[in-house]
Amino acid sequence: MGYILALDQGTTSSRGIVFDADMKIAAIAQEEFPQHYPQSGWVEHDPSDLWATTAATARAAIEKAGLSARSITAIGITNQRETTLIWDRKTGKPIHRAIVWQDRRTADFCARLRADRHEPMITARTGLLADPYFSATKVKYILDHVDGARERARNGELAFGTVDSWLIWNLTGGRAHVTDATNAARTMLYDIHKGRWSQTICDLFDIPTAMLPEVRDCAADFGVTRADLFGHEIPILGVAGDQQAATIGQACFTPGMMKSTYGTGCFAVLNTGATPVASTNKLLTTIAYQLNGKPTYALEGSIFIAGAVVQWLRDGLKVIRAAPETQALAETADPSQDLILVPAFVGLGAPYWKPEARGAVFGLTRNSGPAEFARAALESVGYQTRDLLEAMQADWAREGAQPTLRVDGGMAANDYAMQFLSDIIGAPVDRPQVLETTALGAAWLAGQHAGVWPAMDEFAKGWAVERQFTAAMEPDLRDARYARWGRAVNAVLGV
Repeated sequence: MGYILALDQGTTSSRGIVFDADMKIAAIAQEEFPQHYPQSGWVEHDPSDLWATTAATARAAIEKAGLSARSITAIGITNQRETTLIWDRKTGKPIHRAIVWQDRRTADFCARLRADRHEPMITARTGLLADPYFSATKVKYILDHVDGARERARNGELAFGTVDSWLIWNLTGGRAHVTDATNAARTMLYDIHKGRWSQTICDLFDIPTAMLPEVRDCAADFGVTRADLFGHEIPILGVAGDQQAATIGQACFTPGMMKSTYGTGCFAVLNTGATPVASTNKLLTTIAYQLNGKPTYALEGSIFIAGAVVQWLRDGLKVIRAAPETQALAETADPSQDLILVPAFVGLGAPYWKPEARGAVFGLTRNSGPAEFARAALESVGYQTRDLLEAMQADWAREGAQPTLRVDGGMAANDYAMQFLSDIIGAPVDRPQVLETTALGAAWLAGQHAGVWPAMDEFAKGWAVERQFTAAMEPDLRDARYARWGRAVNAVLGV
């Protein structure tokens, strides 16, 4: 029938999305799960929540589509990256809560790595910086803090995985301990040039290689689901980390093409082709996707707080009840006020990489209220995106290149935010007809590997724009506002 089930396991919710043979959405099911904050800067998930909500939304989506599991040709998985789990191979039980990508508890250890001059070696092999964001230091933390864990790992009793590996383990009843190249590339343990786990880095962190999953292409055989889960075995044929899946879903297959996804964080990815580009501006060199054994590389800039700043307005300040309210609020903000919000709630990501930075608001007056805060929150995402684009253009300069930015994710539906984004970067912003590009990318990997969806070129031709935002802000005003943002960031950084 050509139906593909995409499992999109995110930072705040899990979703099951069924796509039909025409690559259109047939049904969506979504379920949020709790976040755990044991200390300031620490973020954890209960692994059972990740699995239970994924299984539940998968079943619900199939049911909503009016299908049985026999109608699902294949499953594609996309996931929050870097989040780290370790579990017992015999029982399948985790030995610690999942440590989330946002977690900063290993900042001091990363500082020691930099002080001891290990970062250049790590960057040369993995394309990443020595930062708490990535999985490796989280693995070390768990092995250091759970009694007997390292010895059990050396004996082959424990398995490490990012969220995709954890889901596949449970989907297959423990028969498959695997990951794909894009998720492996975000662990800070994987040599993206040699295509294998780095023994040198594993030794540095005292991480036994026996606990690491097998790495496969993004479109590959990852096993089949237990028959009792959905009533019929379904092959898992596609896996990619969420930002790489969105890059695929946005059909950014040509070097120079760029997408930016606005979820909890914001992640801009620039396809650089078959050659990895080393950044001199604190961007990450990573794998965009790997097909038929051949990696395609990318430059990536990661912003830790994007949609999460709207969640803060809702749950922290309680000035809105739902995220869509921010658009109308921002449009009614007092134009004479110019609040600048630097949302460094868990530090600043690219191109600053300052985990110790914390947020601040500048320009407050007695009349500053919910509308002004809403506008500042939305605009903070545009400012941060420009930071990333300027760094990318410096790293990968091409004559006359001013690429159109393809956007997706929940905040991409906000017209005010997208118009400001276009204004502040001075370039077109294309919002696609299918905003669920992350799930679509994972579905395409599985669908084309199963032979029921089109190959890359045909898939790319089907990409369509829903709305293009074009810059309307005067260049002088754009530069003045961006300069003010720069001063605010410097104040937060203590520069």
